[in-house]
Amino acid sequence: MKAIAVIGYHHTGKTTTVMSIVQALTAKGYKVATIKDIHSDKYRADTAGKNSALHVEAGSIQTVAKGLYDTAIIYPKPLPLNEILPHIVADYLIIEGMKDAPVPKLVCAESTDQLDELIDDTCIGICGLIANTPYTHPSLPVFRLPQGASALCERVLSTSFEILPASDPECCSRCGGTCYEMAAAIVQGRKSRSDCVLDGKNSLILKVGGKEVVIVPFVQDILRDNILAVLNNLRDIEPGKDIEIKLHIQP
Repeated sequence: MKAIAVIGYHHTGKTTTVMSIVQALTAKGYKVATIKDIHSDKYRADTAGKNSALHVEAGSIQTVAKGLYDTAIIYPKPLPLNEILPHIVADYLIIEGMKDAPVPKLVCAESTDQLDELIDDTCIGICGLIANTPYTHPSLPVFRLPQGASALCERVLSTSFEILPASDPECCSRCGGTCYEMAAAIVQGRKSRSDCVLDGKNSLILKVGGKEVVIVPFVQDILRDNILAVLNNLRDIEPGKDIEIKLHIQP
């Protein structure tokens, strides 16, 4: 799944930009998912006093609210991006907010001061209120909507890449930096997506129920070393061969 983020201050055109991208990608036949990052003390995913909220209050760590028209999965805590991603199945993920996400970014702004604060090496373009002025940037394209919707979509298609694992840098920095730094390097052409050590060149792959589970390198090392230590004590094990282990869990 490829991903980008649309970042900026309130009321600078983020939602309009997200809608434009979603509509354009959907029209091309892609499956698109979105995340809306909300920074408000007043927002809650559920309504206090409702039955689903009572489930959470009683101690449920995950509550699914299934209605006639939609379904919501409610967690009683803010999830980090790497815990949200396994729940999303799409060709493209468009994030509104999350300026720290390790993905290419479009910056929405109403002034050059805001641009100076928000633009970094992950930025692939400029949108929002400032795009409705004669402003130009020396190195980044500026997309005025709705006129520039087609060009914006092509920019997303050409610059987005498979989302990085968003792992804890204390667990994985074998590429030489954080996932955010890797994203910036990919956008700037200094590295490629395949340079990610965590999911690009794994020597150990774990699947549970047929679904691959991303494991940070030091845990890979522990599992691999323990498996090899056991196998080295067995007879008739031919060295240098791939190893497959299947563990059936009884209910």
